[in-house]
Amino acid sequence: MENKTQELATVEQAVELGLLPEEFEQIKEILGRTPNFTEVSVYSVMWSEHCSYKNSIIWLKTLPKDGPHMLVKAGEENAGLVDIGGGLGCAFKIESHNHPSAIEPYQGAATGVGGINRDIFTMGARPIAQLNSLRFGEIEKDRTKWLVKGVTKGIGDYGNSFGVPIVGGEVFFDKCYNTNPLVNAFSAGILEGKMISATAKGPGNPVYIVGSATGKDGIAGAAFASKDITEESAADLPSVQVGDPFQEKLLLEATLELAKTDAVVGMQDMGAAGITCSSCEMSAAGGVGMDIDLSKVPTRQDNMKDWEILLSESQERMLVVIHKGKEKVVEDIFAKWDLHAVQIGVVTEGGTINYFMHGEKVASVPAKSLVLGGGAPVYEREYREPAYYQEYKKFDINKVQEPDDLKEVAISLLQNPNIASKRWIYEQYDSMVGTRTMTTNRPADAGIVNIKDTDRALAMTVDCNSRYVHADPEIGTQIAVAEAARNIVCSGGVPSAVTNCLNFGNPYNPECYWQFVGAIKGMGEACRKFETPVTGGNVSFYNQTVMDGKEEPVFPTPTIGMIGVVNDKSKIMTLDFKSKGDLIFIIGESRDDIASSEYLVSYHKVEKSPAPYFDLNKEFELQETIKGLIDHQLINAAHDCADGGLFIALMEMAMPNDLGFDIVTDAEIREDAFLFGEAQSRVVVGVSEDQEDEFIEFMMEQSVSYTLLGHVTKGKVCVDDDQFGFVNELKDIYDNALGQKLN
Repeated sequence: MENKTQELATVEQAVELGLLPEEFEQIKEILGRTPNFTEVSVYSVMWSEHCSYKNSIIWLKTLPKDGPHMLVKAGEENAGLVDIGGGLGCAFKIESHNHPSAIEPYQGAATGVGGINRDIFTMGARPIAQLNSLRFGEIEKDRTKWLVKGVTKGIGDYGNSFGVPIVGGEVFFDKCYNTNPLVNAFSAGILEGKMISATAKGPGNPVYIVGSATGKDGIAGAAFASKDITEESAADLPSVQVGDPFQEKLLLEATLELAKTDAVVGMQDMGAAGITCSSCEMSAAGGVGMDIDLSKVPTRQDNMKDWEILLSESQERMLVVIHKGKEKVVEDIFAKWDLHAVQIGVVTEGGTINYFMHGEKVASVPAKSLVLGGGAPVYEREYREPAYYQEYKKFDINKVQEPDDLKEVAISLLQNPNIASKRWIYEQYDSMVGTRTMTTNRPADAGIVNIKDTDRALAMTVDCNSRYVHADPEIGTQIAVAEAARNIVCSGGVPSAVTNCLNFGNPYNPECYWQFVGAIKGMGEACRKFETPVTGGNVSFYNQTVMDGKEEPVFPTPTIGMIGVVNDKSKIMTLDFKSKGDLIFIIGESRDDIASSEYLVSYHKVEKSPAPYFDLNKEFELQETIKGLIDHQLINAAHDCADGGLFIALMEMAMPNDLGFDIVTDAEIREDAFLFGEAQSRVVVGVSEDQEDEFIEFMMEQSVSYTLLGHVTKGKVCVDDDQFGFVNELKDIYDNALGQKLN
């Protein structure tokens, strides 16, 4: 590619860069001429799925955007923004770094954390908490162990050094992720002053690049993220960026200091597609153009070519448009923090971006033609129901024999890597840095972060059971939204809004696309029910794995990141049992259902079954009831029944304080379904004996069923008078299973 820059590009080059032949023709039409190599490089990243959402936007537009707390809607800025009261906003977003993490797990995960935090502080908000959602292949495989260790160390090292606590997350193992792990990073921040927009305005205003120097790492990373991972992908290592959390910490402080001045017009993080993306999107948003001199960009390597500078995804950089005359303000602030702040261009009229190198114009492109809603292509993809969907519905619980030894099942689940404690992973993360975390020693269903000098706190969670979504994309995704809301409600919060990370297979495969469409329909319906609008997120297609010599998509994984507000910090609800003798109730209905449960898959080795029972209206009623119980202070613990069913929920409530439980199952329901089934819309609560009457009085007025299961014991675990062991012994199994498998 030595001297290709000014040569006219060929259709072969365009295809090699990831464009379709018809898209190359479209570019020729837009420009009224054949583009040169640099211009085609620009279009290849801006029209990649990662930047343009060309295969998904039609369906994304159907998601609800309006809600009671919305300040910034989906697609308007770097992240969503909701009102959390008292003149404060919360900016939050989730994004994937799947493909880079598959190739280089440490840097892939670290730069995912760095990028998502920049999206938050570029808006003028200070990041206060992070979550992550991780998917890996079979835990016995050496490659899986290498990926788990690299990813968790990358997340921990970057987050800990950057100084933002990790307050929760989820980890799931399945063979479908053997080739292609999923690494989804979430960040939330508090905005106190005015928001900084990602918009360029005012012809004549200077354009600055601030932060780190630009290198050759991550070149064309956006295009790389828009294709399948293969055995040969290791050759794409330049597509993986390299992160420096200490540099990012300086950039954070400099940015927030700059945000307090009146110097900034607009600012955008340089994530996917680097300078190209930030200059094009900011210009398109403001209806202006830019003249950018690439030879002024501070570089790490000598003799970088124009297209390399344009496409580099080096980390810890941002593009800032400044009010003319305020140059010294910016330069002084960044000099104080020992960071580059170099003017590389100027805002122009007319909407065209001209890129120059050593005085020579190397590319000229209309900004609007590169972005969504402008000239970027939009496709309606074909979709069709896969044969397996009806096959899964034929599942019959009566053909599954109930085990004789339920204690054996219980222990097998406590050791299951999808259920066992993720302590081995989260001990590498600092949850205490920043002094805001409120759930380190008293666990709750959601991460809770203090909003200082107020009565309020933020609740946040990431949720998705990919197996449910695979079995039934629409119902499975409704469950993901419902579980996120349930986690927030069980912690004492009110759900506010959603960000999503949509991880799917190849969009050109009609059966994969059917999963995507179903997931979007399910998400839309559930988000409307809970009044939690979607503020944005990202789509990650092309997540494939090789199974039995054949390429298969990963389980569809629409990860839901949700935030909520705890309006009264004194009413935060934790999940731990409090005292011996407390009564244990289950709220919601138990059912003869083991479909898609961890028990069915891991113990009986039955992989084909539908999603578990779920009814959106019943779920809503359940959550309203839990809100009332917490508000009236009638319960002292609450925990939802999720993976592993009722028995695992009870164990998770018992272990924090080494208390046990003695419960009776329901004679009407199969014992294995009662204990290990994953039918939705059930919450276990602890009630102190002196509040039993008030609790029952309240519940009599609700439409939701409730059942007394038993009581909290000193440390024994008993089911129907059958002793399963002591909590401390079972806890030992639960706490150490994952570490033993990984080491």
